[in-house]
Order: sequence, then structure tokens, then C-alpha cells
Amino acid sequence: MKKILVTGGAGYIGSHTCKALSKAGMEPIVFDNLVLGHQWAVKWGGLEVGDLLDRDRIVDVAKKVRPEGVIHFAGHSCVGESVSDPAKYWRNNVAGTINLLDALVYINSPPVVFSSSCTVYGITDVDLISENVAVEPINPYGETKRAVEIMLKDYEVAADLRHIVLRYFNAAGSDADAEIGELHNPETHLIPLAIASAAGDMKALKIFGTDYSTADGTCVRDYIHVTDLADAHVRALNYLLDGGDSNLFNLGAGVGYSVREVVDAVGRIVGSPVPTEPSVRRPGDPTRLVADTGHAREILHWEPVNSDLDNIVATAWRWYQMRKQVLSRPGLGADKLDVS
Repeated sequence: MKKILVTGGAGYIGSHTCKALSKAGMEPIVFDNLVLGHQWAVKWGGLEVGDLLDRDRIVDVAKKVRPEGVIHFAGHSCVGESVSDPAKYWRNNVAGTINLLDALVYINSPPVVFSSSCTVYGITDVDLISENVAVEPINPYGETKRAVEIMLKDYEVAADLRHIVLRYFNAAGSDADAEIGELHNPETHLIPLAIASAAGDMKALKIFGTDYSTADGTCVRDYIHVTDLADAHVRALNYLLDGGDSNLFNLGAGVGYSVREVVDAVGRIVGSPVPTEPSVRRPGDPTRLVADTGHAREILHWEPVNSDLDNIVATAWRWYQMRKQVLSRPGLGADKLDVS
């Protein structure tokens, strides 16, 4: 059974990917400092607690596990926080990745799948964003993702470190079995916030900008189900394990929904309208971000089969209803359920 090191594997997308790896017959080994991730989400393999800023620790784990492949999620991902505290993002996302890649070089450079982001594109004026669109990040978070992409190319030249970069759009939804799901503190993502408002657990949902040049005045985004994301990571890893060359792919549903369309879907599926409150635009928010996913479909033979908006919301709602029951088990951290 192939051992796969998954940094940040106790987090939202990482834990779903670990489940997908296990289903594919591989053994995920999670490396996580549990600051943002959750120990209860590590269900399909071992856990090595550690921080990528601790160079000796990641070297020791790499030598111990000897993974045949690596999926790298670990890092911070809040755009607003990256603007107010850029040092935190450069330190964790870039310096931590340097330590990881150095550790992998010590064990003969197993291939890496890197969790990047559509934020590297910045503000674009195209309907569908392909991998050929110019990369112009407009915030420190996007800059750190782009820096790691460049770093991976340099490590390939120096140490034959083959890699795939996955630039994904808005991850959403939850595991169909409601075993794991989205749980951030504080929560910043639209769908769980809208669900919390509809369920009466949070005040009115703020809609940041109602004067965009869209059909209803709210910005448009591409929402991809987290299970489809996990499947893409497994396919990308297998592509590398089969000898494939380094590459990069956009991952999205290829369809855009406005904020109001998402809010309406949440109200319909929860069975209660989402109270909303208009607010000013957030600096740097593009009008539209929707992926062209043709490259991933062609090379990885990947399809976003779970990313219908109603299915995304329905699985997120199922998890929201189940999570208090799931997390109330002893030692699972039910005290981390605050969505306010």
C-alpha cells in the first residue's frame, strides 16, 4: 500500500482528500500542527503532529514515513488576514514550504501535488479563466501561492522534484456521508455562513457589494464540491506516480453563481429564508471568477460530478445538522462550533 504524506490533512479539503486516498487503496499519513485542522477529522490514516516551520520535525517525519507521494495543503488561506498580517503568510506558506521541499529532497524527491488557488490570477476580465491567463496576484495570500508555484519549478530543476499545481476556485459542500465537513473558526465562507443565518444561529448575512455589473448586482463565483476537489488530487497524484510530467490545472465547476443565487439556494434547501444585510464591497473582490476546466478534463480525465449548486448546499446543510452530534463525542472538540 502506497504511503502518501498529506500536510494539512486534518483540515477541510485535506481530510476529504485523505478519505479519497483511502478509497483509492493508498495510506494517507497526515502531518498537521492542529492549529487550524482537527484531530477528529483524521480518520483514514496515521497522524504526525508537527509544524512545517520546525525544520527538524518535518525532516524526521519524511525519513520515518518515506512517502511515495506528497499532497501539500498546509498553510494559511484568509485573504483579509494576509493583508493585515503578511508576515504570517510569508512565514507559514513560503518558509514552511521550503522546509518541506528540503525534507523531500533528503528522501529522493517524491512527487508533490500542491494546493494553490485562483487568487494567483488577481482581477481578470475574461468569462472563463484558463491556465493561460496572466498571473497577477493582488494580495499577500495570492502572492505566497504564486511564490510556491515558482519554487516548485526551481526544485524540479535542482532536485528532479516533479509536481502538479492545482489552482482551485471556491471549495464548498461536505462529505456525502457527513463523516467530515467544513468547520472553521471564525467561519468566512459564504455557504456555511448563509446556512447558519437561515438556521437562526447567526445574525443577518452580510452581502459585500450589491452594485457589481452582474444580473443581480452581486459578484459571481465558481463553487466546486470538496469531494470533486479530493478526487482531482488523487488523480493528479496517480498521474505523477505513473511518471507524468509536472503540470498545473484549474479546478472548478466551470459554472458561475452570484451571491444572491447561492443565498436563494440555501434558503430553499434549508427551508427558511436567509436574512441578509447589504454591505460595501471588499477591496480587490473581482466581479466574476469562473474556471475553464478543460485542461484537467483532458489530461486527468476528471469531471466535477458533485458540483451542482443544490448538491453542494444540501451536503453542507446535512453536515451542519450532523456536526454537533458528531463532535459531541468525547475528545472531539465540540467547543469549536462557534460560527458567530
